[in-house]
Formats: sequence, C-alpha cells, structure tokens
Amino acid sequence: MKALVLKEKGKLAILDMPFDEKVGPDDVRIKIHTVGICGSDVHYYTHGRIGDFIVKEPMVLGHEASGTVIEVGKNVKNLKPGDRICMEPGIPNMSSRSVLEGMYNLDPDVAFWATPPYHGCLRETVVHPALFCFKLPDNVSYGEGALVEPLSVGMHAVKKAQVRPGDVALVTGCGTIGVLAGLAALAGGCSKVIISDVLQPKLDIAAKYGMVAVNVKKQDLLEVVKKETAGWGVDIVFEASGNESAISSVFKPLCPGGKVVFIGMPVNPVPLDIVAAQAKEARIETIFRYANVYSRGVALLGSGKIDVKPLITDKYKFADAVKAFDYAVSPQPRSVKVVIEM
Repeated sequence: MKALVLKEKGKLAILDMPFDEKVGPDDVRIKIHTVGICGSDVHYYTHGRIGDFIVKEPMVLGHEASGTVIEVGKNVKNLKPGDRICMEPGIPNMSSRSVLEGMYNLDPDVAFWATPPYHGCLRETVVHPALFCFKLPDNVSYGEGALVEPLSVGMHAVKKAQVRPGDVALVTGCGTIGVLAGLAALAGGCSKVIISDVLQPKLDIAAKYGMVAVNVKKQDLLEVVKKETAGWGVDIVFEASGNESAISSVFKPLCPGGKVVFIGMPVNPVPLDIVAAQAKEARIETIFRYANVYSRGVALLGSGKIDVKPLITDKYKFADAVKAFDYAVSPQPRSVKVVIEM
C-alpha cells in the first residue's frame, strides 16, 4: 500500500510498502482518514533520532490519527465496519508489570506508532487492537479525532497536577500541546490559565479561548502573574516549551506549595534550580505520553467542553505529504496543527 516513508534522516518519500497484517480476533482494520503531524515526526525527519530512539531503517511516520473501521475480529463487539474512530497509538504488553500497575504508557515494550522500530499510520490502512480504538461522536470530525492524541498529553498533565477547582495555572509554550494543556486545565477546573510564548499569532489563538496570553518579548511574565494572582503566584506551572530559559526560571511564577508539571522535552539536558524549588516546597511532576485518558478526551470533544477546530490551521492531501512535512519543519507563526488527509 502507499505509505509516507522516512528513508533516512532528511529523506521522505511516498512509497509502495508491503504490510502483511492479519486481523486478529481482538483487532480491527482501519482505513486511515486524517493524520496530524507531531513535533516528534518532524524531529525524526530532521534529526533521524530522538534520544535513544534512532531511525536505523525506513520507517512510516505518523501517530495522531483517525479513520473508519473496515473489518473487525471475531471477538470485537464494540465496533463495526463503518464506525468513525480515533486510535491510541501505543500498544503495551498487556501482561507487563507497568500495565498491571496502571502505568501502561511506561511499559518498556510498548509498540508506539512511528517510534523506531515501529511503523506509523501515514498509510492507507492499519490493523490495531480494538481496545485502543475509540468511536467518534457524530459531531466530532476526523480532524478533531486526530487531535485527541495531543489532547491526551495535556489531559494527562492536568491529571498529574491534581487540579483543584479555582486553581490558576501558567502554561509556558503556546504550541499545540501548550494550548491543549491550557484547555484541559480549564475543563478540569482551573479558573484561569495564563499562557506565554514569543509568537503572537499563536498567543492570539489562545486568547480567543479566554486564556491570558503573554508575549514574553513584549511583557514581563512575572508582573502579569502577580497582577492576575494578587501577588500570590500561580498554583500550577505546565512547562510545555522544552526551552532552557523557561525551564531555568520555572519556579519564579509559582506560589508557595505550588506544582510544576514538565511536559516539553528539551533536546539537551538543562539546568534546574533545586534551591528555588525547595524555597517554595514545590511539587514536581513529569509526564511521558498519557494513560487512561483517551476516552475522556473524546467525550470532552463530543460534549463541546473543548473545541479543537481552531487549532487545525493547515491541511494537506496525502499526495502532498512530503510538502506538508517540509512546511511543518519551518511553519508560519500562525500555524498550530498541520494535518494530512488521506
């Protein structure tokens, strides 16, 4: 079938790839409809690796996806051909200790789409366990369904933060994940979300959602935080940029006893001011992907509590997938999420 293949660092092509995928009793076969381009996809394209995950042979990209069920295994009862679905891209070893402990995202044997050595879903069809497929409500489009994956990252961060009703949060980084973390925080009970970045068009999108948008090139973030919190500081900081400067000062806007959740992944190790954290008895949390939130993300989209439509800023056809990736490498400041439609 046709697939978008990363042949090696910096070389993408649409190729005919052989896939001998049988539909097992608990699986479904899916006709892919929409796939979002994630920062990790772009990083594999430009660098050929992310940490210890190294592209050593041709790999199909893509893991943020939605599609239509075209075949089901004999044990599958909750889905049928024709159902519109989105898919959680990681398949853990269901008998591993991580799974039994409720942390299947941390299973060292998880097979995650478009993470070496596993192929992604930018291809015509894919076979996937029904357990990790979620039916889309009628009012949720394929494009919105593809964004459940990055939304789940934000929701997992909010879950780890243990948001209390009325909390004030700061999100550093106004990319797709940052905005979705902010929306998840508001849906989860935060009374106010402040979000910072250097790109005004992205901040303008966040502001339309009711977030307090701060351009750190033009405004003093700490002064804005003081104004919005009566000098107390924010209850939670969601660090979604991976930027060294943001990380090094992450405890400054935090209130005493507040929480920091690290979402963004810096390319290289960065310094962290432990004394600043201790002085506020800050609680530090980290996340890796997500667990047990996908169905809740679908439900939030279906209820209208979260609207991701404004975040889909650029659409490409599959025939132009290489062009889509080249754009995603150096997008316009107004771009948030680039999607490819099959």
